[in-house]
Amino acid sequence: MAIFRQKMLWIGVLIITLVLTVFGLAMMGSVLGTKPSHVPVALVVLDAPVDLPTGDKLAVGEMIKKQLTGNQQLPISWKIVSSEEEAREGLNSRDYYGALVLPKDLSAGVASMMGPSPSPATVQIISNEGMNTQAATLVKQGLGQVMKMVSLELSKSALEQLSQRSEQIPVATASALLAPIQVTDETVHPVGANNASGNAPGLMTQIMWMGSLVTAMMLFLASNGAKKATGRKWEVHLLQPILGIVLVGGASGFLVWMANAWYGMEMTAALDTWLFLWLGGSMFYLLQSMLLNWIGFPAMAILVLLMFFSMPILNMPVEFLSSTTHDLLYSWTPLRFVTGGLREIMYFGGLNAVSTNAAVLWSIAGGCLVLLLAAGVKKEKAASEYSSAA
Repeated sequence: MAIFRQKMLWIGVLIITLVLTVFGLAMMGSVLGTKPSHVPVALVVLDAPVDLPTGDKLAVGEMIKKQLTGNQQLPISWKIVSSEEEAREGLNSRDYYGALVLPKDLSAGVASMMGPSPSPATVQIISNEGMNTQAATLVKQGLGQVMKMVSLELSKSALEQLSQRSEQIPVATASALLAPIQVTDETVHPVGANNASGNAPGLMTQIMWMGSLVTAMMLFLASNGAKKATGRKWEVHLLQPILGIVLVGGASGFLVWMANAWYGMEMTAALDTWLFLWLGGSMFYLLQSMLLNWIGFPAMAILVLLMFFSMPILNMPVEFLSSTTHDLLYSWTPLRFVTGGLREIMYFGGLNAVSTNAAVLWSIAGGCLVLLLAAGVKKEKAASEYSSAA
């Protein structure tokens, strides 16, 4: 058939294959097959061993500690801390996704199961939702299952010892043996209502990237037209960063207002969120404008691909990523610094909670601004040399 002899058909097949490969790699390659590994969790062992009537010592806290730290199937990296206050400080400073607190009376509570007045012990699981909801849920569910298994083992052991003493077990004791260890859950730094299950920072980053990209392209085309119309190339070029940063400031404010007013996104630090999003959007704009002024329209392909490659990993815990994805993409993509900073502001206390993310954004923005201005100097110099030669 004649259609199969047309070069355009086979070129189209090649293009389709290339597009599917590139975007498949961007959207799936960085996340498929990922699994949690070495998720940092604080372990607080306050338990005081007790003496049993048999003369033995019961140290439930130490037993649980050995079981947890020796369990290679748990994707958790245990960080032993000396107090609950120290663990909470680590949660506030985003060192841990959660914490398990074994109280001082843990062994005493378990030992009471074999007495006339049983009093179940209580352990506490704390999940750091603001750091990452996905990882915090993993910690909460994983530790909950482990503590159920430990409680069942202790229940069986106590039941065997009691059955050796007497065939009859008091009702209160039997009821307590159903759950010799009680578990309480606490969530710190909650993400709030309508925050896309904690994914709001990543979503806002993606929207801001697109808004900044449209702004950069619009001002790039407008400045090129103005340069041709007026001939005042340097003055027009200088207006690009000024107008862009002003427009991005308005766009970021509108985005924050829209998220809160239209969609009911709960924000405890709306002003701080806007200011940081303005910084992030300005960095995006300066980066995009710099590439457009140096490379031209081919820069759009680079910028679009960067967004698509970065999108899947913005809301993923770094401990879930493969080493390849971490080293080749996560470690340097500018979008993740904006997402990380927004997460700190929205869930950990506003601008006072921002760590190195802000410094990184200022550095990138400053470098891109210098390169953007240098592009104007280069073009004006090239135009002057062309006029002299003519």
